[in-house]
Parts: sequence; C-alpha cells; structure tokens
Amino acid sequence: MDRKQLVQQIEALRKSRVIAYLTSDRQGPFNARIATDVIPLVSKQLQTIGKVQNIDLFLYSAGGDTMVPWRLVSMIREHCDKFSVLVPYKAHSSATMIALGADEVVMSNLSELSPIDPSTANIFNPQDPQNPQNKIAISVEDVMAYFDLAKNKFGIKNDGELTKIFNKFVESSPQIHPLALGNVNRIHNLIRILARRLLRSHKTPLKDDEVDKIVDFFTEKLYSHQYFIGRREAKEDLSLKTIVEAQDLLVKAMTGLYEEYNKELEFGKIWNPENELGPNAVQNRKNYRIAYIESLQLSNYYDISVEYRKQQTNIVQQTPQGPIQIPQEQVVFRIIGQGWK
Repeated sequence: MDRKQLVQQIEALRKSRVIAYLTSDRQGPFNARIATDVIPLVSKQLQTIGKVQNIDLFLYSAGGDTMVPWRLVSMIREHCDKFSVLVPYKAHSSATMIALGADEVVMSNLSELSPIDPSTANIFNPQDPQNPQNKIAISVEDVMAYFDLAKNKFGIKNDGELTKIFNKFVESSPQIHPLALGNVNRIHNLIRILARRLLRSHKTPLKDDEVDKIVDFFTEKLYSHQYFIGRREAKEDLSLKTIVEAQDLLVKAMTGLYEEYNKELEFGKIWNPENELGPNAVQNRKNYRIAYIESLQLSNYYDISVEYRKQQTNIVQQTPQGPIQIPQEQVVFRIIGQGWK
C-alpha cells in the first residue's frame, strides 16, 4: 500500500484524522530537526481539517527545538477534543515532549521515547579546541550531575568547599563562562516548566504528584540522553499512564507507513559524498527530502538540492626533506536550493 492508503487505514482503525510529521535522521549534513518553521504548515493542515473529535500526530524525529512542542500541542488541541501521538519508532528529545502533551501515546514494541534534558549552545559556551569557530555544547544534566557528585556522593556541604568546587568547574580547560552556566540553569528550569504544561494540558488532568514524578524521570533521573524508553517501561516504571499499546492491525499500518517514508527520508543512512557523486562521474546533482508534514488533504516536504563535483586538491604532507604538496582528488558539494515545497 502507498502512504495515502496506509493513512486511510489508520484513520479508519482509530476513527481519527492523521497528520504525519517526520524529520530525517540521515547521518551527515542533510537531515532535519524539529523547528519553528513547521508551525505555519501544521496550521494550514489544521485549517483544512477543521474542528474534529480526534487528531492523531504520526511522529518520527530525533528531536530539535525545545520551544516547538508547547506551541505545536496547544495549536492542535484547539482543533480537536482528543489529541494522540502515534510513535512508529523514534520520538526522541523534543519529539518526546510533544508526546508528553498527548492524551494518548500509541506505541508498538519498536517505539521509543527519550529523556528531554537538552544540550545548550550560545556565544558564552567554551570554544572547541579542534575547531575554534565552533562552540562546545553543554549538557544540562552533565552540569547538574557534577554538583550532585560533589554534594551527595562526596558529602561536600559547606559553602566554602562548594565555592571551590564551582571555581574549579568554571576554570577548567576549556574555561566555562559563568553566563554559560546561567544559560544552563535557565534551560533546565524552562524544560521542567514546559514538561509540566504539556502534561497538564491533557483532557483528563493528572494529579500534581503524578506530573512531578514524570517530569523528574524525563529531565533528571534517567542520567543519559541516549537512554531510550520502550512502551512498557514508559507506562509501568515512569508512570506515563497515557501510553497505549497498538494492536496488531494498527502496528502493521504504522510500520508500513514508517517504511514508506523511509524510502525518501532514509532514516539513519550514512551519507558519503563519493557515493552521492556516483561511480565514474565528475559532476552530479541530487535532491534530498529531509522532512514531511502530510495529511490526506495536504502534503509539504522540505527539499535540499545539492551539486557534487570532483576536483583536484593539494594536500600538504611532511617528508624528511620538508613539507610537500601532493595532488589528490576530492569530492566537494554545494547547496544550490532548499526550502519547503
């Protein structure tokens, strides 16, 4: 079945209207993340659908902008009585935040969520020693864990010792600007506020202690951003009662739709410029679709057009007689166009 037929099948099984939002996690420069540019496109989808009983967001993403989930969820909720997220496989980081805002999170045994602790990057972050033009991202939870180690594992409690610990952290190599730590604290607090808002937006409100427990788990107590959470653990261990186990027919339809999108978005594929150029070719042009927002009524995709060419480059090599330049063939590329279509 094609994508349209699979969406029709899911809508019939779920008695809902489906909007698909997928971002490619292809390895290399041509992938996509959840970003604010999706908001106007989802708005158009919702205007076309109108006010309905149930909306399902078919979601695949490795994450992205943490400011998007609350805006997206609150907008969708204006157009339905019940909002659900269907997770065919990955819904990580900010995609997990979107799932936290749903009345139902429909998962198969392949589906996975992740912690929502972000890494921050701004002008005050330390320089990357390997590439001075770049800044090193600071993991919010790494910073929190450092001070937790000092206070709770090593038993350092008095203010003088904690000040020394703080100074040692800031003066490390590369040095960490105090304003970078201020940004870490701000993002840490913001993520917890957003997670609470998303959880409290449910049609059936959660109790305050239930919300606090879920927020603690997803922001602090899983200790690794690479800790991926299956449906059973999310429901039974992390107290996310909105988890629904997809039945066999729905699993088959969700998996089929995921595989259809995979043909174009190439989830997880490793990008290699020489392979993209093609054998015996000197120049080539390729287009990559890196994101989709789609329903039965409307379809948008983000397209990048890339030109590849082979050229001679001189590589400096040290010899006993001194440095010499050795000509070497190299594949280079440039983006010649990109945007939503």
